[in-house]
Amino acid sequence: MKDSTIGHGSEKTVRTAVFSGSFNPFTAGHADIVERGLKLFDRIIIAIGINSAKPGAEADAVDRADTIRALYPTEPRIEVAVYDTLTVDFARKCGAGFILRGIRSMKDFEYERDLATVNTQLSDIETVVLFSRPELSALSSSVVRELASYGVDITPFLPHPAKQ
Repeated sequence: MKDSTIGHGSEKTVRTAVFSGSFNPFTAGHADIVERGLKLFDRIIIAIGINSAKPGAEADAVDRADTIRALYPTEPRIEVAVYDTLTVDFARKCGAGFILRGIRSMKDFEYERDLATVNTQLSDIETVVLFSRPELSALSSSVVRELASYGVDITPFLPHPAKQ
């Protein structure tokens, strides 16, 4: 199957997006972007970037990938991968035509706009942005990590595995 934005003849068009991040942890906000993204894309690759400057980063990323994979055991349109390259290079390698991003605030918007501009200069991959739902807009991985460090129950801020 070919990934593109336009179908030609009888060739099936598959719209693939890469949703990248450190996902440390993968929050309910991240899950919401993925679920809403499935309305736009045929396939979403949740891609966990490895920070090679941190010892043990690859093992941590692989553990996060396993945790995220467990959330979507029966959803064939979602894949989870770990990568250590530029996101656009990873997206190209996967045959993705899109990078999916979530925005919570104006600060996020400016950062994502700049990143999308650079990615467009490096490739023909489009960035698609979904705004977070208002009730999830204050939720970030760093906030969840901080709450956990104080012993707060963070389960309300995390997605729950799909029931089988």
